[in-house]
Amino acid sequence: MRRLYFLIPDVATARTVVDELLLARIEERHIHVIAKEGVALEDLPEASLLQKSDFVPAVERGLALGGATGALAGLAALAFPPAGLVLGGGAVLSIALAGAGMGAWLSGMIGMDVANSQLKTFESGLEKGQLLMLVDVPKARVDEIDTLVKQHHPEAQIGGTEPTIPAFP
Repeated sequence: MRRLYFLIPDVATARTVVDELLLARIEERHIHVIAKEGVALEDLPEASLLQKSDFVPAVERGLALGGATGALAGLAALAFPPAGLVLGGGAVLSIALAGAGMGAWLSGMIGMDVANSQLKTFESGLEKGQLLMLVDVPKARVDEIDTLVKQHHPEAQIGGTEPTIPAFP
């Protein structure tokens, strides 16, 4: 899946684009709309907190760093056992998994409060009252959907494509 970004001038145009995407067999759960605070989206599919925040990248970083830290702590405990305890490989694995879990949880909480770094390039358009539409499409349909929006809505600004999107949001 790829994520396409479109800056749409107003709610009426966004509603038309969503209808055309639905007719092109893009499911509504793959369409997300972001607007500045105070803009009524009416029946448009609003982006969730996962799309608006840096939660997923933060969890990925925390999982990796926490797992690595836990593995190092486990290896240190194996090399220098505390109070004569005999530790094996299972203890190292357990400590690494605990570190990964803690890292993912803590960084996810922090990432929830940080705005999505992918959206920084669209902040000026959002401040002007435009709407940002995020559309998740299969890789094979990227050009088709891009062309569809360009042909029917030349006023829409194509914001590019994110190469990969997380599988679970």
